[in-house]
Amino acid sequence: MKQRGDGRRVRLGVMGGTFDPIHHGHLVAASEVAAKFDLDEVVFVPTGQPWQKMSKKVSEAEHRYLMTVIATASNPRFTVSRVDVDRPGPTYTIDTLRDLRSLRPDADLFFITGADALAQILSWKDIDELWSLAHFVGVTRPGHVLDGMGRTDVSLLEVPAMAISSTDCRSRVAKGNPVWYLVPDGVVQYIAKYGLYEGQPDPAGINSGGRDTLHGSGPDSAGFDPGQSATALEIHQPASTE
Repeated sequence: MKQRGDGRRVRLGVMGGTFDPIHHGHLVAASEVAAKFDLDEVVFVPTGQPWQKMSKKVSEAEHRYLMTVIATASNPRFTVSRVDVDRPGPTYTIDTLRDLRSLRPDADLFFITGADALAQILSWKDIDELWSLAHFVGVTRPGHVLDGMGRTDVSLLEVPAMAISSTDCRSRVAKGNPVWYLVPDGVVQYIAKYGLYEGQPDPAGINSGGRDTLHGSGPDSAGFDPGQSATALEIHQPASTE
């Protein structure tokens, strides 16, 4: 990505997540944030091994990476990074932002997360460095009000509510139900080609809790109820203090 023609620094959105699978809720949120904040690019960052899900079954990182590439290919503002997929060990947001800052010293980073997750930011590990690395954008459902967001390096943005979740998509595939129009067409075909999510005994319990909820009413929702989940946005929850 070249420098902006107006002389300003490149504005780079960062949207990480398990993306198991990526779906239209993720894409709508990224597009809305890009338009609102005049982002030159939004980089999607599939997790390697989400630290919250070490005991959960998660699809292979390469499958999740390739599905994300397929889903974002039609939007020239969207790119996909392998920084988390290629890094050994569990994925922490602080490491993701450090790596992207090193790779893109020309860019100002905008970290996209769920609004409720922002309410917990002050309890996250390395909070001072997180603030220094990126501006945080919390996506929220229309009409939702979140208190305590008085920081200048945090913004809230209402995005269209979409009742789609990665958990539900996995569950539907496991039960033999279609996921057309819930996830991009190419991702539907990829899931079928590699038999992802087929025969899982408890689809709703797999990969639940943690990082891919966009603004969820459930632990793995993305794009439909940003005011309910305490872990909102299945995307890059930073290292905890535990």
